[in-house]
Amino acid sequence: MTICYFDAFSGISGDMTVGALCDAGADWATLEASLRSLNLDAAFRLEKTKRKGMGASKFHVEGGEQKAHRHLPHIEKIIQAGEASERAKQNALAVFRKLGEAEAKSHDIPIEKVHFHEVGAVDSICDILGACVALDSLEVGEVYASRINVGSGTVNTEHGLLPVPAPATAELLRQIPIYAAGPETELTTPTGAALLATLSRGFGAPPPMTVRAQGFGAGDKEFPMQANLLRVLIGDRTQASESTTVSVLEANIDDSTPQVLGYAMERLFEAGALDVTLEPVFMKKNRPAAKLTVIAVPELTDTLAAVLFRETSTLGMRIYSAERRVQQRSFSEVPTSYGTVRVKHSENGSFAPEYEDCRRLAIEKNAPLRAVIAEASMSFLKGIHS
Repeated sequence: MTICYFDAFSGISGDMTVGALCDAGADWATLEASLRSLNLDAAFRLEKTKRKGMGASKFHVEGGEQKAHRHLPHIEKIIQAGEASERAKQNALAVFRKLGEAEAKSHDIPIEKVHFHEVGAVDSICDILGACVALDSLEVGEVYASRINVGSGTVNTEHGLLPVPAPATAELLRQIPIYAAGPETELTTPTGAALLATLSRGFGAPPPMTVRAQGFGAGDKEFPMQANLLRVLIGDRTQASESTTVSVLEANIDDSTPQVLGYAMERLFEAGALDVTLEPVFMKKNRPAAKLTVIAVPELTDTLAAVLFRETSTLGMRIYSAERRVQQRSFSEVPTSYGTVRVKHSENGSFAPEYEDCRRLAIEKNAPLRAVIAEASMSFLKGIHS
């Protein structure tokens, strides 16, 4: 499985995306041919350049029919008529659909009435399809991204002066971790946000991977204190069957009752926590307390932090990123004298009968739980060796 990781430390735009992917080895001839097939009377150029001394590639779209307004169906027809792979076309159409939905919500109008002015220009169409063709050329199977640096200040748009991130950009990045660092300018454009919001499977630290190539895509501006670059890492997933970045939330609590802590655990699971644990600890002045630990996907960090604050007496918590690695699991059903039990098992031979199945059968048959678990285990092992 080939992974592409976008490191948006200085934001992301469409042309930066294409430049970075080409810099990492995407086939330029294939990309250029796909864009020429759109018949937009545009020329395309890949320029080698530098930002703060770092070598990078700058993607240029020159000329073209700069029609003032395009509706989504028109853009879809342009992309469908091109000669890119079906996968690249479908990804590009999904990005434009996502972009249209964000614009429609920002302006409170139906998506059919959205005028794609700035994002419907020739260069944006070529940026989005070009990025999808480049990913296809690199045979990328999964896309991940860092937290997104959106910039700050204001930006001039077709609708006048707007705050950064622009409304459509903010809508696209809903539930995605963002921050602002560096110059007071727009670092992440709606096109760049739409690409990541549509294609990325997760946001945070890089997933476990063996890096084969990296590439840098240059933005238009030069900044005094940071390189205006987008970096991509291309590599292969490591041997872990499943490995993801998670957020860990921890709080030491010395003034909540067991009932309150138990209730908080239930609410955290209901809100989407992957796991919640309580363990006894001693705090300052030798006070006995409980350490509450929550493991969550990064997108739910703020939601679960709010639950933790609401349902416990803690005034603070620790939040940090960690790697969660688990083996690929499969389920099999095995027969027992009590009924059918599902057994969860991994490729290294570990297995465990599903507790809820065993519990239900133990109650229904008035049998000891340990007897149901033991028979399910024996049935599973017999099936393996038969």
